[in-house]
Amino acid sequence: MKNLSLILLFTITVCSCCLDKGPGLSIYCGQGNMTGEISDNSVILQSRLTRTDTLVGSDLPGASGFAKFELATMDDFSSGFKTAWLEALPVNDFIIKAKINKLDSDTRYYYRLIYGKDSINTLTGNTCSFQTLPGRESDRTVSFAIVTGMKYESFYNGPEREPERAYKGPDKELGYPALKAIREKNPDYIVFTGDNVYYDAKPAALTLEEMRRKWHKQFIQSRYIELFAEVPGYWEKDDHDHRFNDCDTLSGIEPNSILGINTFREQVPVTNPLDENAVTYRTFRVNRDLQIWLPEGRDYRSPNSLPDGPAKSIWGREQMAWLQETLLQSDAKFKILISPTPMVGPDDAYKSDNHVNQKGFRHEGDRFMNWLKENNFLDKGFYFACGDRHWQYHSIHPSGFEEFSCGALVDANSRAGRLPGDPASTDPDAKVVQPYVQGKGENSGGFLFVTVKTSDNIPTLTFEFCDEHGESFYSAIKN
Repeated sequence: MKNLSLILLFTITVCSCCLDKGPGLSIYCGQGNMTGEISDNSVILQSRLTRTDTLVGSDLPGASGFAKFELATMDDFSSGFKTAWLEALPVNDFIIKAKINKLDSDTRYYYRLIYGKDSINTLTGNTCSFQTLPGRESDRTVSFAIVTGMKYESFYNGPEREPERAYKGPDKELGYPALKAIREKNPDYIVFTGDNVYYDAKPAALTLEEMRRKWHKQFIQSRYIELFAEVPGYWEKDDHDHRFNDCDTLSGIEPNSILGINTFREQVPVTNPLDENAVTYRTFRVNRDLQIWLPEGRDYRSPNSLPDGPAKSIWGREQMAWLQETLLQSDAKFKILISPTPMVGPDDAYKSDNHVNQKGFRHEGDRFMNWLKENNFLDKGFYFACGDRHWQYHSIHPSGFEEFSCGALVDANSRAGRLPGDPASTDPDAKVVQPYVQGKGENSGGFLFVTVKTSDNIPTLTFEFCDEHGESFYSAIKN
């Protein structure tokens, strides 16, 4: 095994144990452990210390204490190592993070949290695991789920105008059934494309405390805890987990943009918070045949109200340059840009939020499509996957590039899609071709499941649409 080195950050915890040290002194890790930003040689571990393992009112209160992670390649933790002690403090929402570098590629690691009110009287948490990316030399089969639209309020209470759509299953207290379906498909990884929480859903979150509460209620669900114990995540944010619907960075309405950016980085394992220059756009070489790109769609965008044209951008100049440079450098057979918002659509015509909206950022979207075509990416296995839209679809842009929308994870947050040729869509002239789209009466929560597999030295990429119970609706296979 390679020499292991650590970059230590603040952290949060994962298990259902508690430490009793007298009345009012119990300590828990009520949200479970999380792993993020898996590469072929690094990972971010995260946990949160709490005063209980159940909601108190509408929140899960944090607890001050100390914790460290223990890691090993054997589940008995022989020949393992531990991080330094890390302190859970109110300023960090009692979250603990540790970024660990110089891991071996394509290797299963086991980890657990050691924690307590102090570093002497401690408990050892549940054993969790993750597997590093295979890397460019391996053709091992990999699979991952892509999700969006985890609207807590719609799941439990139904949409504001359709309360009857609230989930009614006997397993409601466990959380979103789609998380169980994803776990049963045994993916290597999961990509959250944004709208992980809804700050603007009633009761709206305007302050840091209220924003944190949205995440706490989400992550205490047992199905999240069970999934995160086995499946690493990659995190993007969109409008609802930045500020509010279709937001940009302009001030004047709370929560402000800086607070939204910082809270996202605090609540999920996405960046090293000690790195002031950390960016939330990145690319990962998954294996020999697959590379993914995760762009940032909120931090650098121009005002939505700006007239569309060369000066208007979602990505900003530096991110665009990075995106084009890394795409040109890639020799992966399959390349997937996983965008928080659609690049092909169609979408609702009234919007001004994304690259397909006529009043939005269409100039930048068209310019990027032209650049892709000019650089022969139609022949380089390039595809879009996206979140944001509340329906699943497979669309083909007039230029030939294909997009797969994962649809909303929560059934009560899904809706029928806009079809090509609809005058109320961004494609009134029906220039977009749709081999598959959720139509009226077919709306369902679910996810997109992606698999790259090599047989007889021939790699195959499969996009599969599943409903919230894991039933497959449609598949597209690419060679």
